[in-house]
Amino acid sequence: MQALSGVDLDIHVGQVTALVGDNGAGKTTLVKCIAGIHEPSSGQILWNGKQVHLHSPKDATDLGISTVYQDLALADNLDIVQNMLLGHEVTHFGLLDEVSMELTAKKTLADLSVTTVRSIRQPVGSLSGGQRQAVAVARAVMQDAKLVIMDEPTAALGVSQTEMVLNLIRTLADRGHAVLVISHNLIDVFQVADRIAVMYLGRLAVEGPASQFDSQTVVEYMTTGSLIRHGNGSGAEAVRSPGASSGSEG
Repeated sequence: MQALSGVDLDIHVGQVTALVGDNGAGKTTLVKCIAGIHEPSSGQILWNGKQVHLHSPKDATDLGISTVYQDLALADNLDIVQNMLLGHEVTHFGLLDEVSMELTAKKTLADLSVTTVRSIRQPVGSLSGGQRQAVAVARAVMQDAKLVIMDEPTAALGVSQTEMVLNLIRTLADRGHAVLVISHNLIDVFQVADRIAVMYLGRLAVEGPASQFDSQTVVEYMTTGSLIRHGNGSGAEAVRSPGASSGSEG
């Protein structure tokens, strides 16, 4: 069984691309290909215009592709600094350079406009959902991520925490990162996305500027794979339905 077919997706630097689709549409499989977890059996992945082969997540990380999954992969018993520099600790004469690590963590959080944490030494387990997302994203930025993939970043968050995460996503793009957000929440999508890509049954049904979609158009592509309505002012003519080629570009 073929999981993906005809996926021709461009992910632009300095922009937020929202990847949407019903359950089973192929979003997770596509992201795992970009993240180096799955190797595509055909097609190509281009990074800065050059073809790359991702055999493992490390290959993706080395290029600058970082994925923040729903579980965030944070250690609740460690503090914010320890989580952000886990595996990348700074040492001096064989000892942890706590001062340098704290300064680096503080600067990264400040650059991302994360101001709600009480102390960078508080355990991650004591943080809110939005703050935990911020720590996971900050860790990705510290590892020099050029493309940050976020899987359902606002799932199960309250209104204020959702607003915080959406602001964080926007800040990432404004700072020159490419951002790919997988989300079921169309309200969040339209608030933060520059471009929208809709998956349907393993293929990319359509993608284009967010300004050329409305919620009804997106839902129609998600549920049918095409747009039946015409001349409704939704701007559907300005978005593109990919052909048979397969691949994605960072």
